[in-house]
Amino acid sequence: MAGININQSVMRHQRGFARKHRSLSLRIDMTPMVDLGFLLITFFIFTSALSEPNTMNLFMPKTEGPQSLIPQSGVLTIIVDKEGKLAYYEGTPAANGSNFTQSSLSQIRKEIVRKKLEVISKYIPDAACEAKALANKTSIDDCRQKNFTILIKPTADADYKTIVAVLDEMAINKIARYVLADPDKNELAALHFVK
Repeated sequence: MAGININQSVMRHQRGFARKHRSLSLRIDMTPMVDLGFLLITFFIFTSALSEPNTMNLFMPKTEGPQSLIPQSGVLTIIVDKEGKLAYYEGTPAANGSNFTQSSLSQIRKEIVRKKLEVISKYIPDAACEAKALANKTSIDDCRQKNFTILIKPTADADYKTIVAVLDEMAINKIARYVLADPDKNELAALHFVK
C-alpha cells in the first residue's frame, strides 16, 4: 500500500530565525500493481486464440485384409527430386528411363487432370460401390476413380516444400487414392537418365 513517511523535525535557519520544518517523503508500494500486471498477462495468454495449424487428412492403409489390385494403366507415378524437380511416368518404369518425363508443378497438374479424365472415361458403372458411396454420403467420383492411383515417391534429397505442393495438388484435384512411398533402385537409376 501507499504510505507517507514523515521525517522528524529538521532545523532550518532563515534570516536569523531557527524554524522547524517537516519534510514529507512519499513511498508507494508497487507490489499490488505488479500482481495485477501478471494477472492480466495470464488472462490474455489463456483467452487469446493461438493460430491453429492447417492439416490434411491422411488415411493410412489397413494392415489386414486383401490387397487392392490396380491396373497398371491407371497408375501415375510422380518422383520428387532435389531442388523441386519433378518427373513422372505411367504404368511400369522403363529401365532406361524412356517413359520418364521431366516436369514442373503446373505441368503435373495438367497431367493429373488428363490421367484422371482418361480413367474416368473408361469407368464401368458399379452399382454396389455407388450405393455404398451414397450410404456413406461421399462422392460417387470416388467410385469412378477406383482404378486410378497416384504414387508420390520423394527421393532422399527432395525438399519438403515440393512434397507438400504435390500433396496439395491431390487435394485440389480431388484425387481419391494416392500413396506416399519410397522410390526403388530401378526408378532412381532411371531418374539419372532423365536429367
